Amino acid sequence: MPGRTSVFGILKTLSQLKEIVADLRTAGFRHDDISVLFADKSGTRNLSLEKHTKASEGAAAGAGTGAILGGTLGWLVGVGALAIPGLGPFIAAGPIMAALAGAGAGGAVLGLTGAMVGLGTPEFEAKRYEGMVTSGGILVSVHADSSEWAKRAEEILEHGNAADVSRAGETPGEMLGV
Repeated sequence: MPGRTSVFGILKTLSQLKEIVADLRTAGFRHDDISVLFADKSGTRNLSLEKHTKASEGAAAGAGTGAILGGTLGWLVGVGALAIPGLGPFIAAGPIMAALAGAGAGGAVLGLTGAMVGLGTPEFEAKRYEGMVTSGGILVSVHADSSEWAKRAEEILEHGNAADVSRAGETPGEMLGV
C-alpha cells in the first residue's frame, strides 16, 4: 500500500506498554497494525513457535509476565512465544510475530534484524533496535496508512515516554507476514 509507514519506539516497562497500546486503540489504530516484541524473562515454561494464534492465547502468553499483559496482548493479532536463534525466548504480537513465525516455519534463520528489515525498517536501525530489545527493552511498531496516522502514532509513543521513536517507509512487497 503506497504511503505506509512504520513508527517504532522502545519502552522500558510493561505498564508503559499497556498504556501505549490502550492509547493506540483509543486513537483508532487497528489491532493488526501494532507489533510488540520483548524478551520473555519468565523462564517458567517451555517455549514453542506459535503462528496465527487467537486473542484467547494472548491471555495465556501474558500470564507468564503478569496479568497486566493478558488484556493488552490479547487484543493484538498473532500473539505467541518463540525462540529466536542466538537471542533466546521472546513474546511477540502483530506483524512482527507473523514475520518471525513465517521465517521459522520456512526453515530460514531470519532473526530479529531480518524480520524488522522485512517490515520496512532500515538495516542500521533494525540492528540498533535488536540491541535494545535484547537488553530488556520492549519494541512497539505501528504501521500507519498515511503521514497523518504516522504522526499520530509518533505522538502517542512520545507521550508515553517511548525512547528512540522513529519512522521508516514501507515498500510494497518488502513486508513479511502481512
